[in-house]
This record gives sequence, structure tokens and C-alpha cells, in this order.
Amino acid sequence: MYYPDSASAPPTVAVNVLNRTHSITAQVEIPTGGAEGVLLSHGSSSGGYTLFLQHNPPHYVHNYVGVEELYVGSTDDVPEGSVELRFEFEPAGPPDIPRGRGTPGRARLFINRMLVGQADFPPTIPLGISLGEGLMCGRDSGASVTSRYRAPFPFTGTIHSVTVDVSGEKVEDKEAQFRIAMARQ
Repeated sequence: MYYPDSASAPPTVAVNVLNRTHSITAQVEIPTGGAEGVLLSHGSSSGGYTLFLQHNPPHYVHNYVGVEELYVGSTDDVPEGSVELRFEFEPAGPPDIPRGRGTPGRARLFINRMLVGQADFPPTIPLGISLGEGLMCGRDSGASVTSRYRAPFPFTGTIHSVTVDVSGEKVEDKEAQFRIAMARQ
């Protein structure tokens, strides 16, 4: 669980969402007139992910190693008051680590448990998220994960908490991981 106004979680200790089923659930309070800004960001312009509101609807971007921004968004506005915003990723196949491709899958966005957007992500980050920039709740410091906003893009509503659930099964390519480990020695 993450909270706003806390220090950045370094990449080595931040939750690892790569190549696995995961969800990001934000419990927020939306003021009269709406809100915008980053709910959770991890990484930078060279790779990472971010869940944010912009012009009120929710958006999620998975920055595939600085090469491509995989996007799922909604045109539905987030209502005022107490709201649950959720992103889910469900793998659709194994990673192809030797070719630099993480697990493909389906990305979905929810507002108060109602599906408001979905997209298929063909590749995802295979092994590690951005060098040097960690996980932030309520803002994106450093080089923006996406070109869709300018950092730090702080959230203008109230974040009560953001929970990242990685309890689903991790899809692994053990043979490729072994080859990479041997190559580093």
C-alpha cells in the first residue's frame, strides 16, 4: 500500500508488477469540479507505468522501454466524492525475454468497479523498470513516464491510499533468465 507525500520507493524495493497478473487500486476523494494528476507512477521516460487522471477521466500508460507508450483510457468522467479507481493487467501469454519483450496482456480500467476502458498490450517491459527512478504516489518526479503530461503532475484531489496487488501467478521464462544470469558472470 502506498500513500501520497511519501518518499520515492527505489526501483530495487518497489513492487514488481512485470510479467504477472496485477492490479492498482486507488481510494480517492474527488473535489467539486473534478481532479487531475498522478495517482501512482513507477519509472521514467525510459520505461515504467503510470495511473493518472487528466481532464477528469482516468488513464494508464505502460512505457515500453522508452520505445512505445501502451495506453488505456476512459472517456467517462470520475464522479465527485469518494471513488475507487482501478487498473488491472491480465497476462495473455509468456514473455519473450531473449527478444526484449515482457508478457503481453489485457489492460482494463474501472471506476467504482465499472469497466470504463480496455486495451491489449502486445509487449511489456521484460525485466526491469527504468534505471534510477522509483515508485511515487501522488506525483511523477523526474522524467515523466509518459508524454501525455509534464512532471511532477501532482494529484489535485485527495488520495487515501493506492494498493498494488501482485498476488497472481508470475509468468516466467526460467531458461532465458538463466542465460541472462550466466552472461552477467
